[in-house]
Amino acid sequence: MSDLKRRKFLALSFATPFLAKAAFAQEIGLTLPDELQAPQNARRNISSFRRIDWHEHFDSLGKGAIVADTVSRALHFWAADGSYKLYPTSVPISEELTKRGYTEVIKKVEGPTWTPTPSMRERDPSLPVTVPAGPQNPLGTHALYLSWQYYRIHGTHDTRKIGRRSSDGCIGLYNEMIADLYPRVAVGTQVKLV
Repeated sequence: MSDLKRRKFLALSFATPFLAKAAFAQEIGLTLPDELQAPQNARRNISSFRRIDWHEHFDSLGKGAIVADTVSRALHFWAADGSYKLYPTSVPISEELTKRGYTEVIKKVEGPTWTPTPSMRERDPSLPVTVPAGPQNPLGTHALYLSWQYYRIHGTHDTRKIGRRSSDGCIGLYNEMIADLYPRVAVGTQVKLV
């Protein structure tokens, strides 16, 4: 391989992850600085997320709708006006911790306090009784409480968890993305985990 070809290959290898992230950010509606914008001919959905239709899951949008897809590890959100957003997520670490079906948002909390569930404390007695809001809080900066006890859609300070099976039942988002979703979601928004 010539030196020029090797340099082009290395430059492209280095740039590809950044272009993919920029294209994904555009797909979900985030505004990026000019230097991170994807080229005009870039695919708009480089990730493995599939865009779904809310009609597949709900009779009407009502106050809005969320589908958390535990297979593709994505959260799909439709506002009452039909506008759509897509967010990458973390999902439960095992099938026994994964709850599927219909629920709804019953409460919204900015700066939530985390209290481990009884089963978490049984598995790990060293867990604290509660963790106040802040950088050590597993719920991140915002939380949407669901009608299922102990289940939340929340942020995380540990960005390594997104895109992985890493939660004890909740759906996790990057803090920046839960902060984007939080004001869009009304109490009463219907939710389905698939």
